[in-house]
Amino acid sequence: MVPSLRMSEEQIAEANRALSQATPQTILRWAVDTFHPRLTMATAFGAEGCCIIHMLAEIEPTVRIFNLDTGYQFPETLQLRDRIRERYGIEVELIQPELTVAEYEAEHGGPLYVHRPDQCCHDRKVLPLRRAVAGYDAWISAIRADQTSHRAKASVVQWDAKFHLVKINPLLNWSKKDVWNFIVQHNVPYNPLHDQGYPSIGCWPCTRPVSNGEDERAGRWAGTGKKECGLHVIEHQNGSGI
Repeated sequence: MVPSLRMSEEQIAEANRALSQATPQTILRWAVDTFHPRLTMATAFGAEGCCIIHMLAEIEPTVRIFNLDTGYQFPETLQLRDRIRERYGIEVELIQPELTVAEYEAEHGGPLYVHRPDQCCHDRKVLPLRRAVAGYDAWISAIRADQTSHRAKASVVQWDAKFHLVKINPLLNWSKKDVWNFIVQHNVPYNPLHDQGYPSIGCWPCTRPVSNGEDERAGRWAGTGKKECGLHVIEHQNGSGI
């Protein structure tokens, strides 16, 4: 087994300075050279994640990629997993919560997303991700800085205090236009719901289409004020890899 690489706070800061304006491909090559095989990626099969999968297929297709299968995903999302396997030969692993949807709703007397969406996200996304990244030194996410106020605070390379490993955000400086230009140029498979008014796609009970002029994440947890599932909310950063 390859020994764990624990980067110091200074090393992470230096890597971020060196890569803050780099292309996503350069960032991913650095991540692979530095951390693989203790490098992993989480994807919800959004347009951004599909771009990164395309890049990894060319740079290092053996990087382990997983999806947090909450049990509430759209059928189109899971079908996209099959299309990615057919296109790139990459089998995206499904990470599921300990309880099935039926067991979870029975335990809580019905769908928890109706009354306590934060708890539902915590139980069916945050906890499974914590298990999925155990034993890895770094994980790749597909967030963009212009998506939410939380994501605007992120760095290309940062210490993830929530999950206790390095987090790499290769598309942080990209815009929505950059993403779709790449998809068109490279014929990247994407979720057909994007063509039906869903710019951001999560679980079906908590995602709706957006109207013209609305923010691209306005369809996520609409009417609740909630914009994040909790995976990308930055916590206290003390405790780097030292």
